[in-house]
Amino acid sequence: MTILLLGKNGQVGWQLQRALAPLGDVVALDRAGADGLCGNLEDLDGLAATVRALRPRAIVNAAAYTAVDKAESEPELAQRINADAPAALAREAAACGALLLHYSTDYVFDGSGSAAWKEGDACAPLGAYGASKLAGERAIQQSGCAHLIFRTSWVYAARGANFARTMLRLAAEREQLNVIADQWGAPTGAELIADVSAHALAQTLAAPEKAGLYHLAAAGETNWLEYARLVLAHAAAQGANIKAREVLPIATDEWPSAARRPLNSRLDTSRLRQRFGLTLPPWQQGVARAVSDMLSSAKTP
Repeated sequence: MTILLLGKNGQVGWQLQRALAPLGDVVALDRAGADGLCGNLEDLDGLAATVRALRPRAIVNAAAYTAVDKAESEPELAQRINADAPAALAREAAACGALLLHYSTDYVFDGSGSAAWKEGDACAPLGAYGASKLAGERAIQQSGCAHLIFRTSWVYAARGANFARTMLRLAAEREQLNVIADQWGAPTGAELIADVSAHALAQTLAAPEKAGLYHLAAAGETNWLEYARLVLAHAAAQGANIKAREVLPIATDEWPSAARRPLNSRLDTSRLRQRFGLTLPPWQQGVARAVSDMLSSAKTP
């Protein structure tokens, strides 16, 4: 079985190369492509030609436009990468009978209230990034292709740029950090996302009725402040250079940004857990492991 993986060098894509390997022959591409194949989501014709050439049994799209603030000034590019490209992939998947696995985001919601969002709740994105991701979801759903769409939140990994790594860097430079305390969600590791993806992909190929839209996030909830404090506590316990002595709360409106962020990014994962027989680990578990990996890699010459 051939699996086409796009975005192989992103946080999730890197882990997917490992997680998908037992399922078949993984053709993993980044933006540059390889061997005449296209992995650039801006090149819709190239993507279509790549799917036609490979005729994969599954397509896993881990590439995306994720610059939330920048999307406000270049919404057309966000739309092309996050909506037009998934639409093109979905058309080709439908034509060759492939299963398309795609990732979306909690930003499709407006972040109101405090209840965890369910798959069927009304979407109302606050900015261009969320709107582009929602458009991508809908294009896939309307294409008629077999698909899995996973909405996830607060993604991190031991490699690449993310919140935890930023906190470690700033804490080594500053005596005081100010961190937003009124946005709630669940930090979700790329490793967990990749493992769940491989598990669900295998099950859905065997049982197509499991296709559909799901929420995927680690168990539990926290805010960015407590997330930062946990990261630094684990780092300090391992002897890391932590100069910061205070990590203080601030409100979202005290941290101006081009794009509005949802205050409530909690995702209800009960549908995913029940349909695929999964137990999702607490968010603290993955964060602790990632911090250890970050510190270990920093010490490696």
